[in-house]
Amino acid sequence: MRTRSWLFTPGDRPDRFAKAAASGADVGILDLEDAVAPQSKDAARASVADALGWHGAYVRVNGVDTAWHDDDMAAIADRPGLLGVFLPKVEGPADLEGLGVPVIALVETAAGLENAALIAAHPATVRLAFGNVDFSLDIGATDEDLLYARSRLVVVSRAYGIAAPIDGVTTDLSDPARTAADARRARRLGFAGKFCLHPRQVEPVNRAFSVTDAELDWARRVVEAATGGGAVRVDGQMIDKPRLELAHRLLAQEES
Repeated sequence: MRTRSWLFTPGDRPDRFAKAAASGADVGILDLEDAVAPQSKDAARASVADALGWHGAYVRVNGVDTAWHDDDMAAIADRPGLLGVFLPKVEGPADLEGLGVPVIALVETAAGLENAALIAAHPATVRLAFGNVDFSLDIGATDEDLLYARSRLVVVSRAYGIAAPIDGVTTDLSDPARTAADARRARRLGFAGKFCLHPRQVEPVNRAFSVTDAELDWARRVVEAATGGGAVRVDGQMIDKPRLELAHRLLAQEES
């Protein structure tokens, strides 16, 4: 299963569910949190629970410190299509207790980033994700200045043996070039995918996280050159064990 693009769809807009499923996004997220007004929470739960009867998706529930969290979990926990939940503003392992489903923990605060290792080590956590907008607000920075936070999530994920993290949103929905640039930056940093707020962001995100023809050509030539063992050179570069492993990873990614 590819996990490049993760598309949010408001839980109170069931008219958009089928369109989102056909958007080309690798993973769908039905949102019960920020995209749904308080007066629409009950209707959104009912729509999402119904959709999970026929379609596999993740659900972003409301945070454990909100009045809506328990009702969210009760509505979706036993639905056959539930792949897992996104839990907002996770700040420590205590937030992850007793959920009973796979959790992608959204790191959206300074406290969450400080405790990222404890969050990643919790048995309920299958992945970390970066809530860049809320994190920027929490620490009083702009999104362009969050290199440390992004890199920490990548390193912690690797250290604790969970899947590479998901990068946050690009809020400018009218500029596919910006979305693509943000996605390429995320891939360079070690992220495995990126959130999308609109179907038009899916294609540039998928493209940015896909192996290019040039990368595939290089990987094939590296693997072919290394079949005889010993030190080899490709394009004037010495191919050592890490470079050979990178070539194998690129080929495996394309086959996935």
